Amino acid sequence: MTGRTFRLRRGRRLVPARASRRGGVRAARGAQPKVVALGGGHGLSASLAALRRITGDLTAVVTVADDGGSSGRLRDELGVLPPGDLRKALAALCGDDDWGQTWSRVIKHRFASEGDLHGHAVGNLLIVALWEQLGDHVQALDLVGKLLGAHGRVLPMSAVPLELQALVRGHDPAEPDAISTVRGQATVALTPGEVQSVHVVPEDPPAVPEAVEAVLDADWVVLGPGSWFSSVIPHLLVPELLDALQQTKARRVLSLNLAPQPGETDGFSPQRHLEVLARHAPKLALDVVLADEAAVPDRQSLTDAAKRLGAAVELAPVAAPDGSPTHDPELLAAAYDRIFRMHGRIGPWR
Repeated sequence: MTGRTFRLRRGRRLVPARASRRGGVRAARGAQPKVVALGGGHGLSASLAALRRITGDLTAVVTVADDGGSSGRLRDELGVLPPGDLRKALAALCGDDDWGQTWSRVIKHRFASEGDLHGHAVGNLLIVALWEQLGDHVQALDLVGKLLGAHGRVLPMSAVPLELQALVRGHDPAEPDAISTVRGQATVALTPGEVQSVHVVPEDPPAVPEAVEAVLDADWVVLGPGSWFSSVIPHLLVPELLDALQQTKARRVLSLNLAPQPGETDGFSPQRHLEVLARHAPKLALDVVLADEAAVPDRQSLTDAAKRLGAAVELAPVAAPDGSPTHDPELLAAAYDRIFRMHGRIGPWR
């Protein structure tokens, strides 16, 4: 690939694949790209909300290192995978009809009480209950997706809960030059220091086989946007998943954030995000880097950084029109659609 920079214009409104009575996607006429999106939290949700508008063959591969809130409590008490990011991905895949939007609200609902149930999300409890009933992470998530009429599949990246650890400079403001080990995704995400690198415990965790298979069988793999050190890079720390990302014949697009994240990537330029990614996975090549045109003050530096990874840069207006650092689903869908057409295969996808 070249290091050229392209600018995408606002496209026409995209029409989603036809929905069934419960909001599930029926196969649209003609072949559709098989897309796998990797990430976690709100960043992955934004990507999924866009991608479900342009393909009916969509799989989300989700981080399992969350240790805060309802997910952290369930993880500590029951020893299960943290369900929160999986729930968010399922909610993002719900259709726009009444069925989908009702279930999206239900699984995101949090109880408010003065007891032990306070703060727990309905979807977290539903997912954990099915894990205990079925004894199978993938089967349970597929069943929840069927209930919701989800426009795609949701898979955990690993079969075991992971602890995220980071080397951070200046985590203690009293010692700004000291490098210390910070443990836990919630703590890493909020550190006031500068994250140098991250790793997971246990080391070399097993990947979910269905996630590896999805990456190897994909036409496009989408990484990001999201919390860089706690949602995006962890996928590169699962050896089997990283091998699949490096070996797949799919084309790989990296979607950058709209703004640095306070604490975790405070002060990062767009190109620094690429440099950090390359340090954690030096053999991983990319095909396209997608960024919002208003969030790139130095286009040449981003182009140069992307070229070192083998990627072209696509600039597109993908931010919400209200000025908040959130992606607009329709604009992001238009950008992905254009990228798939410009950089994809000529003719049928398969």
